[in-house]
Amino acid sequence: MSRTSNDCACRLAHEVCQLKAIVNAQSKTLSKLVKQMQDGCKKEEVKMSSMSGLLNPCLKCLKPDILYHLGMDTETTDFPKVFGDVRFVCMGGTKGRMEHFAYYVMQEIGLKINAATQLRDMAEAGNRFAMFKVGPVLCVSHGIGCPSISILLHELIKVMYHAKCQDPVFIRMGTCGGIGVEPGTVIISSEAVDGRLHPAHEILVQGACEGYESQLDENLAMDIKVCHDPCKDMYEIIIGKTLCAHDFYEGQSRLDGAFCEYTPDQKKCYLEELESQDIKNIDMESLAFAALTSRAGLRGAVVCVAILNRLKGDQIQTPQDTLCKWEKRPQELIARYIRKVLYFSDPDEPEEMEDDDEQNESKKVLIQEAE
Repeated sequence: MSRTSNDCACRLAHEVCQLKAIVNAQSKTLSKLVKQMQDGCKKEEVKMSSMSGLLNPCLKCLKPDILYHLGMDTETTDFPKVFGDVRFVCMGGTKGRMEHFAYYVMQEIGLKINAATQLRDMAEAGNRFAMFKVGPVLCVSHGIGCPSISILLHELIKVMYHAKCQDPVFIRMGTCGGIGVEPGTVIISSEAVDGRLHPAHEILVQGACEGYESQLDENLAMDIKVCHDPCKDMYEIIIGKTLCAHDFYEGQSRLDGAFCEYTPDQKKCYLEELESQDIKNIDMESLAFAALTSRAGLRGAVVCVAILNRLKGDQIQTPQDTLCKWEKRPQELIARYIRKVLYFSDPDEPEEMEDDDEQNESKKVLIQEAE
């Protein structure tokens, strides 16, 4: 059998397993609805947010609480009704990227809207960020840099708090500069460090410097990584440390900014030192993202694709169509993870999916049929 036939059979087996999972999940949902009807639609116990004990105690006194940059408040928005079912908060730099991801993940988790209907930007009134909701997935743009994403995270975390969400997962997706990795490689951050390689996000609070650990969830990183499909993904995926810079040019030791007070040799030595310290990439948001999600007790992950190897240059010369393909890689990976969580497992009921041996047997049968 040819390699092409093998790949097709492998993909077909994978898609059949995913389809079975979706059908099983929908059957479980229907069973729950029938049981609720039989029980007289008993009202579920009101839950508190899983973050209630970790956040600002002053929030309870704010009536209403105005989320200025999202253009909403607790007086005019019923947060539990609108956002109470959110399980995943996905973030990326631009409105266009997150709107595209919202439509993509909608398709991947089996949701549909009328062809003439468009997803609404729920944060449009704030004139800062863009927000799209697709079932249990919230897709939000965060702009560039730690100051921008930290403002957004403060208000998104409050959205989850007011909505009484239970253990939502936060994931940042985007592009980055690789350190000693091939362009197109997907990098999941194991840890975020600053320019001095300290794993902490420092901010000035009332004139004093406060540092917060920039922790990311190791298990979540692995859960996302295993969604990589060697049968069809023609790229490498790795887990490693991310350096978060507060500037695109001098902060990342570039030679192509308006100012540069170091030599090419100094730049080369600095980047090689980063590589020796297991730094795999440079971004501009991971430090604040990791620190704020960690402080809120939320599971967080950063998944980025390297669009150049900084050891070989500073400027991005890759054709735009190639960049667009690369940018979709983190999105595809994250969508698979979300679909897997939603349809391949149900925390309320015992697992009914095929075990690995049964899945492998199904793949063998499909491959034999393809032959």
